[in-house]
Amino acid sequence: MIKEGSKVKVHYTGKLESNEVFDTSNDKEPLEFTVGEGQLIPGFEKGVMGMNTGDKKTINIKPNEAYGEIREDLLNEVEKERIPQGVTAGQTLQAQTPNGPVNVLVKEVKENSVVIDANHPLAGKNLIFELEVVEVV
Repeated sequence: MIKEGSKVKVHYTGKLESNEVFDTSNDKEPLEFTVGEGQLIPGFEKGVMGMNTGDKKTINIKPNEAYGEIREDLLNEVEKERIPQGVTAGQTLQAQTPNGPVNVLVKEVKENSVVIDANHPLAGKNLIFELEVVEVV
């Protein structure tokens, strides 16, 4: 049975509430991790607790147990001349921060500025994971 400190291998499919798949381990090696080391979002780790090899289940994870709520302080309006020419809404850019590079999404292109979003793409979303435990080491 999976508990804190268990090393596990899990196949998963991650979906949004719209049923859109955003990630899956199908056709790949199963995800391998040690429960409690903080390698994954908290809701995923909590979701596998108590499962055994061969078990399957679907878990629903709220934003506070996943990538957090959308933070307004991570939305910024930048002067257009500081952004590469020809960017359009929906594009991903890399911004330099004191902590290193971070990916940002172009939310809106205005006449003299561009609105960029540094939130994780899955922030603010409820996530659904279909899990299958392949192995508990």
